[in-house]
Amino acid sequence: MTRIIAVVSGKGGVGKTTMVANLGTALAKMGKNIIILDANLTTPSLGMHLGVPLYPVTLHDVLKGRANIKDAVYSHESGVRIVPAGISLRDMRGVDSKDLPNALLDLLGSAEIILLDASAGLGRETLAAIEAADEMLVVTNPEISAVTDALKAVKVAEQLGTRTAGFIVNRVSGKSHEMTRRDILNMLDNVNFLGEVPEDIAVQRAVATRIPVVNHSPNAAASNEIMRIAAGLVGEEHRFKPSMPWYKKMFPFMGR
Repeated sequence: MTRIIAVVSGKGGVGKTTMVANLGTALAKMGKNIIILDANLTTPSLGMHLGVPLYPVTLHDVLKGRANIKDAVYSHESGVRIVPAGISLRDMRGVDSKDLPNALLDLLGSAEIILLDASAGLGRETLAAIEAADEMLVVTNPEISAVTDALKAVKVAEQLGTRTAGFIVNRVSGKSHEMTRRDILNMLDNVNFLGEVPEDIAVQRAVATRIPVVNHSPNAAASNEIMRIAAGLVGEEHRFKPSMPWYKKMFPFMGR
């Protein structure tokens, strides 16, 4: 059975698309059959994150009735398969996000997991992605506005009948101005906490090279945590030992 998981943030700029690319790649490294789909019809960037911004057939063509969605599935060297969205203004004309759930029907059975990279915010495109999915995964940052919007996304999913699989706190640096894990858990009470990905220069370097960090820098702290989260999503044990920052090795009492 194919699991369709919408990856939602509620707030833009939290690193959701980077997370989709890396979770998909991490699951593929574990031998899973994965499709990642760019459900951001207005400002898509998933293809660019993988270094291939232009494709002959895109999700926009599918939603316009010009192609079957199977014609818009491409294999990527990272191990995932991707359904990209069109990036031109012309692609946006004549597309309605409400057609997304029906378009996905032809992909059922062709992958173990389909990750939908939803639009930022909670507009029509995001609602369509949540409605099309069986589960929702929320990505947030340790700041009050991001966590508040994550909570809104959870409430929306409840109203649409989509189960929230859990939430990921991304880009955690441990600075004093950030919300603590306890405060975030209190706000997102009853939502499964999947993991906490640290702020990591390796992620920025990987994004610049258009290679998922789990491939670009597999021993980085962020890569190890993403691999652990991916393993948890499919009920497997994390087989990778997390790396430890040098300052914690020298001063183990430091940390949050």
